[in-house]
Amino acid sequence: MTISLLFNIANVFVLPFWTLMILLPNWGVTRRVMESYLPFVGLAVLYIYLFVSSITPESAAALSNPQLADIARFFGDEKAAATGWIHFLVMDLFVGRWIYWEGQRSGVWTVHSLALCLFAGPMGLLSHILTAWISQQFSSSSDAESKTVSQS
Repeated sequence: MTISLLFNIANVFVLPFWTLMILLPNWGVTRRVMESYLPFVGLAVLYIYLFVSSITPESAAALSNPQLADIARFFGDEKAAATGWIHFLVMDLFVGRWIYWEGQRSGVWTVHSLALCLFAGPMGLLSHILTAWISQQFSSSSDAESKTVSQS
């Protein structure tokens, strides 16, 4: 299999998981699928394969003492770029899964955070943290108002 084909397969592989979390978050099938770590195992195995096969003595030296120019040269290679991209896919999906489960647990709305996480993982994570914080602030103030009204 070519690097390009593996790259394309990995990109398509993650889409059903994102689709389920974003479009059908409360469906029982979504919950069962997202309970599993199997999607991460497959992607992690592919990542490890690409990582190990893309390491050269020069890239190992560059990675052991990271300098921006050396890292840029490393990712100039297709196999190294595919390895980096699959790293993003695995980690973004893992963070997305965490956001999904936090939303299920707490009732916090997650659609926007999951969509951001799909395209820019750290932005989705920050979005969820802020959304959860804002939701908690409104919930706390509602609880305080309810107690005040009930004590009157």
